[in-house]
Amino acid sequence: MSAKQILVIYPEVDITKIAVYRNTSLIFLKSIRHKAEALFGFSHVIEELDYRTELILEELINNQIELMDIAVVMARGGLIKPLKSGVYQVNEAMKRDLRVGVMGMHATNLGGLIADKIASKLPSAKAYLADPVVVDEMEPIAKVSGLPQIERNSIFHALNHFNVSREYAKSINRNYKELKMVIAYIGNGGVSVGAHRCGQVIDVNQAFDGDGPFSMTRAGSLPVGQLIDLCYDGKYTREQMHKLITEHGGLIAYLGTKSLTEITSMVDSGDEKARFYVDAMAYQIAKEIGSMAAVLEFNVDATLIMGSIMNNKFFTDKLISRVQKIAPVSVYPIVNDLDSLAMNGMMILHGEAEIIEYV
Repeated sequence: MSAKQILVIYPEVDITKIAVYRNTSLIFLKSIRHKAEALFGFSHVIEELDYRTELILEELINNQIELMDIAVVMARGGLIKPLKSGVYQVNEAMKRDLRVGVMGMHATNLGGLIADKIASKLPSAKAYLADPVVVDEMEPIAKVSGLPQIERNSIFHALNHFNVSREYAKSINRNYKELKMVIAYIGNGGVSVGAHRCGQVIDVNQAFDGDGPFSMTRAGSLPVGQLIDLCYDGKYTREQMHKLITEHGGLIAYLGTKSLTEITSMVDSGDEKARFYVDAMAYQIAKEIGSMAAVLEFNVDATLIMGSIMNNKFFTDKLISRVQKIAPVSVYPIVNDLDSLAMNGMMILHGEAEIIEYV
């Protein structure tokens, strides 16, 4: 490839983040916000494809980004079929599964579709996904739920897990595939805690539906009997129940806000209620880290914890105090998905990434 620019696309529910990198340097960054009234006319998320694509192209052109210099269009992965970690070129099979939502429907399903649509307009560009959320390397024993009709599955922050694991391994002059680690990503949505053994995530909680610890907006794992009763007490529809546990649970349910800034202010001002529930969240995440350490038979080289909430000293101190005896703890309070995607793009440009065919 002669061109050396990477376009990164990260669609979310009401925002589309884009960035352009030349080699490892960020040369353009934009968050395109979508007002509710702009999205109201679309009955399905996939119908937003042309709308979001045109907005991206308009931003690039208006900011004098030379489209002909873009060689890689790297998108945040959506809910496609379970697959192993790595880099995938967007193909017809992937586009079909993104449109159908074979593992669920989310705004990130637009990522690969937008990337392909833009790359098709450029002579030197190809579209890719890297470590989408459906990476599934769980061992068979980890998938047993206790009920034959239900199998545990893997939907988690794979991109972030693999990026920080490689970063940590490099910092200690080790190969990631030689290490055994427990890695926790604490997002504004879900929390995913994975057991990494020799380059694979052999067990991880399913963060998409809120399995595992509760978070800013997800209820986490709940007492099953009481959850069943709540489903059938006539107060909630199926859709309302889903939103209750994925959008209106966790800290927002207890404290009335999902703003990390507001929660931090409450904690720092000595609000006992806020301190109690933030500590409870740290408590549950620590339990999950301990569970994943058990998966690795407590032979753990490091525990890596990432997320902007790690800037909150109260939360960080509570969490680390509970897990520090398992293994050395490293904290990553700044997590940049765009940089992570761009690094995969750089590996493509340098011929360092195996391009896996999606089937």
